[in-house]
Amino acid sequence: MSSKHQWTAQKVKDYIHEQYDVSRETCDKLDIYVALLLKWQNSINLISPKTIAEVWERHILDCAQLLHYLPKTPCRILDCGSGAGLPAVLLALLTPHQIEMVESDTRKCAFMQTALRKMGATATIHNERLETLSFRDADIITARAFAPLDRLLDWTTAQHKEGQIFWLQKGRMVNEELTKIPNSHTIEQQQFPSLVAGDGVILRLTRQMMAPSLS
Repeated sequence: MSSKHQWTAQKVKDYIHEQYDVSRETCDKLDIYVALLLKWQNSINLISPKTIAEVWERHILDCAQLLHYLPKTPCRILDCGSGAGLPAVLLALLTPHQIEMVESDTRKCAFMQTALRKMGATATIHNERLETLSFRDADIITARAFAPLDRLLDWTTAQHKEGQIFWLQKGRMVNEELTKIPNSHTIEQQQFPSLVAGDGVILRLTRQMMAPSLS
């Protein structure tokens, strides 16, 4: 779909406006994010250099498609290994949700803070490692191009609460990663095709509460 669509900046903004009911004024602020991303990319490796020419499709639209799956009423979202703020900074701009992000790289945190300020969006940035983060009471956990599933689930054990949902953007190795999850019978998963990546999926995970031991 993406190769035929030729996603220009305007087409991506139009799509987000029409499909996800985001105002045109808000969508136009994505120009600020992309300009900052390309400027900082000269000194910090925020995205793969091979994707710069397709930044609107490969990064902006790819992240914005999560809006289709997120609840309409505000909730708390924790984004793991946020990097350049994809998707967390965009979710802070485009949704009413309370966004928190965790990123261990101080320079990337500085970029995200700058992008939020320039766009007039708000979010909380935790400059630390995910596995040391205190409980954030997140309703939803997101991650994109971060860590294999077994490690992500391990590192987010302290964040677990009943009813919590993971929305993860994964590539063609997703099924192999799923087989490596310890106690995989306690995980429920659904996969949805990515709007952008032909071999990518939007993965929904729920981690079931363990029944108490009778021994």
